[in-house]
Amino acid sequence: RRMARRRALVRHLPAVETLGGATVILSDKTGTLTQNRMAVERLYLAGREDAPQALAPLLRQAFAAVVDIAGHCHSLEWLAGERRFSGDPMEQALVALADGLAPERPRYERRDELPFEMERRRMASLHATPGGLRLYGKGALEAMLPLCDRMQTEAGIVPLTPAERERLLAAEAGLAEQGLRVLALAWREVAEGEAKAKADWEAGFILAGLVGLADPPRPDVPKAMATCKAAGIRVFMVTGDHPRTALAVARQIGLVDSAEPLLMTGPELRRLSPTQLQLALDAPEAVFARLSADQKLILVQALQAKGHIVAVTGDGVNDAPALRAADIGVAMGRSGTDVAREAADLVLLDDHFATIVAAIEEGRAVYQNLRKFLTYILTSNIPEVVPYLAFVLFKIPLPLTVIQILAVDLGTDMLPALALGAEPPHPGLMREPPRRRGERLLSRGLIQRAYLFLGLLEAAAAMATFFHVLERGGWHAGQMLAWDDPLYLEATTATLAAIIVMQMVNVFLCRDPRQSVFRLGWLGNRLIYLGLVAELLMILVIAYTDAGNRVFGTAPLDLGVWLYLLPFAGAMLVLEEARKAVVRKR
Repeated sequence: RRMARRRALVRHLPAVETLGGATVILSDKTGTLTQNRMAVERLYLAGREDAPQALAPLLRQAFAAVVDIAGHCHSLEWLAGERRFSGDPMEQALVALADGLAPERPRYERRDELPFEMERRRMASLHATPGGLRLYGKGALEAMLPLCDRMQTEAGIVPLTPAERERLLAAEAGLAEQGLRVLALAWREVAEGEAKAKADWEAGFILAGLVGLADPPRPDVPKAMATCKAAGIRVFMVTGDHPRTALAVARQIGLVDSAEPLLMTGPELRRLSPTQLQLALDAPEAVFARLSADQKLILVQALQAKGHIVAVTGDGVNDAPALRAADIGVAMGRSGTDVAREAADLVLLDDHFATIVAAIEEGRAVYQNLRKFLTYILTSNIPEVVPYLAFVLFKIPLPLTVIQILAVDLGTDMLPALALGAEPPHPGLMREPPRRRGERLLSRGLIQRAYLFLGLLEAAAAMATFFHVLERGGWHAGQMLAWDDPLYLEATTATLAAIIVMQMVNVFLCRDPRQSVFRLGWLGNRLIYLGLVAELLMILVIAYTDAGNRVFGTAPLDLGVWLYLLPFAGAMLVLEEARKAVVRKR
């Protein structure tokens, strides 16, 4: 419920605990690290790079094909009722460019298309224009350039020479270094006879120009990146964009600080052996560009083989295998496909990277709260067991009855323990390293603290109080008491009260295994006080009502017994604070 409030919908409950142990996040760029609100910022037309408005005269004359391609080569859906397009923000930005430069331009009938595919990294659409059929294409420059043999210039259409190809690649690199997503736009005329032969469409293109689209980073992603670094979580960007674009954005958001991070493309990754890839993944900072969905899966498996707990984001149908293979699959709620959401453990309702970090914090808190809950519950086992051991070994009256044990385990302990399960994340939680992959929930340290330290302190208080009441009533060693003897009833009630009072102190001690109770804030978890009120009312009912006396075999206690317990409660607080101080010092 808390994660849902932070815009992270948990589909598989056990994933919450796993999420808290994540050591690596493989994150998409567009829409997760950036706002996915694209706009055309720069254009490159036959040797000239500038803003669209500065190039408007050229776009309305010699380079009118750029406007036609931008306005027609897309897979957007027209919403007639809202009079707008719906779909990919990148394509919406291209249509907006065309509408801004030529609002009254004609809309040509679409006859057919070759849809975008990640492997091809391009798409094409066939349109009927007044001058005949035209094929409009757009895609990554390295995917479009081999298909082009001519280019558009102010003087007309000229052959695309090797020198011009080099200039285009340099222009693409320059735009990418500005953090822009770069697309190449191209077109060609199609004869009626070849319109049906789709296999032959993508050849003989005329390169019209390059488009640089800006997608601003989300404003709070840099803070989320800093949080991940402080928490010992490595973040790798995985994108289909140009490597220089990916690297520029990575620097903007603080994902990359070093001069030479690992920058690997899909073709480079494909050439690596599994051993070489695992060695490459030792790099502290990494950006993966031009990656396909199957290569994302390879990355996930390689990181898991190195012992990492991997969270991976995805939104497309092809991302489903990587989402399933990851320890935590994170799908996008807004832009993601149904297939991706079904394959994921967690759905981001706002498609936001910072939400993943918030979810990891909640996952860590859940794991810590389980440990707090267990520590508190297990502690009372020792003062429940010790009376039976003493009864067997030393031939004394049984200090605690079975039904009184049930009163603790199923009654007084439950609400404070559940309140510990609702502890909010403490401020330093995301400055701690992730837990080790094989670390157990019931660790040796937890058991030692609960059984051999806190539990023994409670047992000492319970037994001391039991003997205090007996001796005050005239009991002597070796004397056995009847189960309904008033002194015996009062003594067992005192033992029960001692355990409950010590547990009322213990609930505050269990809020954190290292931090002082005085630094955590007394109002950080108000549910604890509700649990304590219920616990106090329960022992008062058990000890001071006729029904409670009959059911639990108890008797009323005088004020002296309660005062006798206070030093033990104070000693438990002081000793645990001393233990925590030693742990912090180490």
